[in-house]
Amino acid sequence: MSSNLHPMLNVAIKAARAAGAIINRAALDVEAVRVSVKQTNDFVTEIDQAAEAAIIETLLTAYPGHGILAEESGSEHGAKDSDFVWIIDPLDGTTNFIHGFPVYCVSIALAVKGKVEQAVVYDPTRNDIFCATKGRGAYLNDRRIRVAKRTRLQEGLISTGFPYRPGDKLKTYLNMLGEVMSQCAGVRRPGAAALDLAYVAAGFSDGFFEANLKPWDVAAGSLLVTEAGGLIGNFTGEADFMDLGECVAGNPRIYGQLVATLGKYSKFAGAGDKAAVRQALKDIPAEPAEAEDGAEPAPAPAAAEKPTLKAKRIKAGDNSAAKAPDAPF
Repeated sequence: MSSNLHPMLNVAIKAARAAGAIINRAALDVEAVRVSVKQTNDFVTEIDQAAEAAIIETLLTAYPGHGILAEESGSEHGAKDSDFVWIIDPLDGTTNFIHGFPVYCVSIALAVKGKVEQAVVYDPTRNDIFCATKGRGAYLNDRRIRVAKRTRLQEGLISTGFPYRPGDKLKTYLNMLGEVMSQCAGVRRPGAAALDLAYVAAGFSDGFFEANLKPWDVAAGSLLVTEAGGLIGNFTGEADFMDLGECVAGNPRIYGQLVATLGKYSKFAGAGDKAAVRQALKDIPAEPAEAEDGAEPAPAPAAAEKPTLKAKRIKAGDNSAAKAPDAPF
């Protein structure tokens, strides 16, 4: 990497590489432990914890007064009241890692008074370092990166993540996915949100959306996107997304078109939009005309029992972006 990087970013890159070395060594052994679910889970937990410990040791050796927010250990390390907080995901994409599918990464961000100022996403299988310092642009290894130039969603490649926890409202998500799929050139589901955001920053994909994300999934990637000229926010287009559990990103034009489509699915959508989503879910199967000749139409699935994506906090400000017309086909 270039020698004129911010000193804190250099330390973060060193920490990410230390974690990546642990992950790459473990990848050689993953086949041997894939005997039982418990053995596999224990193994992955062990790798997560070892990678996280290496990151924390590197960071706190350099900056003992800084705070830590990490996926495995929470806030138990580092200073509790520092303005400087490192937000860490030691291994994003554990399911891919378990299966030997080579899409996973290390994600490290530094937030200063709540704003992300340094970011590293390290892909250990390709030895790719995506990094950014606030105000200095985003880089892949030594090359400056920018978001893609496509302006029409219908030409865009969009990445996403599928819900996988019980209670994640799969039917609502599939409806949302169906809308996006019908409006873009292709949808991908690589399986590591931090890397998905890095790919948006690098212009490898045009946009990204996912619900139920944690701060350590998106902190580093969010700075990569904005420093590469993109936008990131929640489904209704507000910038305050880090703790809200929903995220959409892309170049400014694609971002706007995704928000126009996704806004009504937001937990912060207005009551009318939420009602429309519930009605759409009820109406999904009522299309017997599309059945093949002689084929029975599919039975109607039960209607959604509860309102889509209940708000956990007060609705965010202006919701006009969510009511914009759909992107043109």
